[in-house]
Amino acid sequence: MGGEIWAILSAAVWAVDSILVRKGIAYSNASTAAFVSFLVSVVILVPFIFLRYSFEEIFQPANLYFVISGLIQPAIVRVLYYVGIVRLGVSRAGPLRGTAPLFTLVIAFFVLRERPGLFVYAGAILTVAGTWLVSYRREGEAKWRTIDLLFPLGAALLASFSQNIRKLGLLTTDEPLLASTISSTTSFLCLLTSLGVSGKIGSLKLTGGCLPYYGGAALFALAGQLFTFVALHRGEVSVVSPIINTTPLFVIALTAMFLRGEEKITRLVVVGVVLLVAGIAVITAR
Repeated sequence: MGGEIWAILSAAVWAVDSILVRKGIAYSNASTAAFVSFLVSVVILVPFIFLRYSFEEIFQPANLYFVISGLIQPAIVRVLYYVGIVRLGVSRAGPLRGTAPLFTLVIAFFVLRERPGLFVYAGAILTVAGTWLVSYRREGEAKWRTIDLLFPLGAALLASFSQNIRKLGLLTTDEPLLASTISSTTSFLCLLTSLGVSGKIGSLKLTGGCLPYYGGAALFALAGQLFTFVALHRGEVSVVSPIINTTPLFVIALTAMFLRGEEKITRLVVVGVVLLVAGIAVITAR
């Protein structure tokens, strides 16, 4: 399959991750969601990697790109996004997180010297325009502060830097599975260090109610991370990144089905989804 198909699969499974985290938040917090997500990835992937690859392949210099990427994403990005879900709701945080393609296109233009053409740029603009339509204040929803928008937007900006770093690494190695494992392991160690230094290990709330949701979300996050790396490996960053970030398209659909009593889906939200679909069509039909 081409990079675009893997990118669509990534967007879909990340949406399921978002919905499950949103459901689990009722029993716990964002830090716990990130901890469980990273832990599951490390427990599943690390033993497999040491069985499949040699020490020379695992510790080659090119993999430093994925260590650097892991310091940013998913370490910081996923925590910021989960905090955004807590404060804004998944139907708003997801679309704002989806503005990353514009940042990614600019960085890829200057750093990787990618020139994907006007159709890709137009498609990226359509996808981002769609995300903004779901970011207005809706009547009857819980109150939130404008500053809370910085959490998903910060996640989007940092993710765009990370995607370009990942692509630089994948240009020198053909192992997206190894790359994903290194990135996730780095993020897990960063989170543990942060919680230990700040004395907030006790903030982790592994209560029974959250575990089914967070555990399920972690499995989908694992798949999403792998699909993202495969998409970046097989396609240009400026092409696959806008598609990966159409997660809001799936988030809105799943919200309407599973969070109908908790978050409102309005006419403008539907218009935003249409723009997202149009953006995907423009990019994939370039």
